[in-house]
Amino acid sequence: MKQLIPLLFTIGAVMCLIGAATYITGWMYSPYLYTVGAGCVAFAQINTPVKGKSSTLRRLRIQQIFGGIALVLTGAFMLTTKGNEWIACLTIAAILELYTAFRIPQEEAKAR
Repeated sequence: MKQLIPLLFTIGAVMCLIGAATYITGWMYSPYLYTVGAGCVAFAQINTPVKGKSSTLRRLRIQQIFGGIALVLTGAFMLTTKGNEWIACLTIAAILELYTAFRIPQEEAKAR
């Protein structure tokens, strides 16, 4: 299980990248590819254990999970709307994911 979660996250992230990049070409399956990839990323993040007990770490994990949910919501916007509303949701998800990607390792190192 320890090796499955990072692999699932990596495959999901690549699928998200390809799905978002090919959406502008009008490829019919790109929203589906993105949504499945975002689901894999969110699933991997939800199942990643917390390595500390501090309230800051718990807050950051909740933010990371909200970022994963926003990634899946972006896929729903890609499937249901014909405009570019999904870009705003993707931007929010990317900011949350980027922030937590840097802050969680700092807090885990501080907790040791």
